[in-house]
Amino acid sequence: MHLDSRSGKRRNKEAQLASLYESCYDRISRYAFVRLGDQAEAEDLAGEVFLKALESLDSYKERGVPMQAWLFKIAHNLIVDHFRKSAKQKTVSIDTVNVKTESDPEEQAMVELEVARVRRALGRLTESQQKVIELRVFGELTSEEAGHILNKRAGAVRELQSAAIRALRNLMDEEPPLKDGAE
Repeated sequence: MHLDSRSGKRRNKEAQLASLYESCYDRISRYAFVRLGDQAEAEDLAGEVFLKALESLDSYKERGVPMQAWLFKIAHNLIVDHFRKSAKQKTVSIDTVNVKTESDPEEQAMVELEVARVRRALGRLTESQQKVIELRVFGELTSEEAGHILNKRAGAVRELQSAAIRALRNLMDEEPPLKDGAE
């Protein structure tokens, strides 16, 4: 009976993980892309997250933290491992930014320049500010979920996020946007 109970719990966890694959894969991939700067690597890493999760499913215990936060923690650890192995961080080149819009080429160029401007400003934030923005904005995690990954309380995550947004606004103010006709 004990074995049936354990296998039933495993099946429930597998079903939960399969459901999260549908809802979280793109978010994890986006989070990884922001950190890695390479879409193919980000997608590979997102797939690896779910493979690691499946391999470690028996050790997963829900302790008031949703499974998706556990998945982002796995993603975070895989990214850290990636950088340890490569010993250098990649940056995202403006050439890799592909913002899709229905507008004309001139407007498209302006959007891409603005994206590059935001990326430069993000790169000037502290590492912890960058991480909180990546998790909360690109990963779409709650304060509690981001706190689990950052080993901070939800309130501390919200304070860090608020400070990061203020700093980002100040940095964006220092670098005025390109005006029409400006070169």
